Amino acid sequence: MSLRSFLTGAVVALGVAASAATAAAETVRMAVTDVAGLEQLRREWSAFTEKMKEYTGYTIEFAPVTSRTAAVELLRSENVDLVLTGPAEYVVINKLTEAKPLLGFSRPDYFSGIIVMADSGITAVSQLEGKKVAMGDIGSTSSHLGPSAVLADYGIDPTQDIEVIHTADKIGYESLKRGDVAAWGTNYMSDFVPLRAAETALSPGAFRVIARGPDLPNDIMMVGAHVSDEIAETIRAAVVEHSDDLIHAIVAEGGEENQKYDGMQFIAEVKDSDYDYIRKAYATIGHPEFGEFVGD
Repeated sequence: MSLRSFLTGAVVALGVAASAATAAAETVRMAVTDVAGLEQLRREWSAFTEKMKEYTGYTIEFAPVTSRTAAVELLRSENVDLVLTGPAEYVVINKLTEAKPLLGFSRPDYFSGIIVMADSGITAVSQLEGKKVAMGDIGSTSSHLGPSAVLADYGIDPTQDIEVIHTADKIGYESLKRGDVAAWGTNYMSDFVPLRAAETALSPGAFRVIARGPDLPNDIMMVGAHVSDEIAETIRAAVVEHSDDLIHAIVAEGGEENQKYDGMQFIAEVKDSDYDYIRKAYATIGHPEFGEFVGD
């Protein structure tokens, strides 16, 4: 071996070693906006973060948040690097910070439906005018913003034409059965289908879906503006290359909350414009600036 070849090989080896050492020394802080407390974060996401460490060399530390506003403040102060959040939260966080989309976490059958009793005589959304409609938590993507957007798509202004009753999923379902509300707007697959499946007094045919919205935008992993492109791309590449293993870590090895991701797929290319339907929904409920978390 010539001296030049030896020196060239040594330089390359040193560069690779230095890059690996940099990755190994890097700590990335991650928050999940719908998980409260460090213990729950560990239960739900430790398997995922351990796999990410294996595939990136980065240590992933949890940054528990007590509210969606807390996630915004952590991003602004550069005390969190990654935030996993829902579509409604993304729109506001994106407005209030310079955090960018990194990865989509798709959820199959993630759409909102407007449900009535089959024997109610209601077969069209227009018949809901002047009536009570149950929905979920104020600001929820799939049980408030989504149903509101669906109603607006069919010509019903949810702030003027109906009386919205915000309540828990189970109460909304029972209220519909009792006739206390004319309709229930909710997440079709996560909220309605399990309650209907557990129903003992009524058959599935006792319910009618009079409208459904489009599949809602993906849950999204956001990356802080202070995070280098190198780190962001390393994370994205690792997820793309090892997606099956990482999905297994989220769903099979994660906690109960993560079951909403059963059947998910990572989406490597996520555009801000993918969330314009949610921005439209915010405007529909009277918050066209989407500069704050509705319901907080």
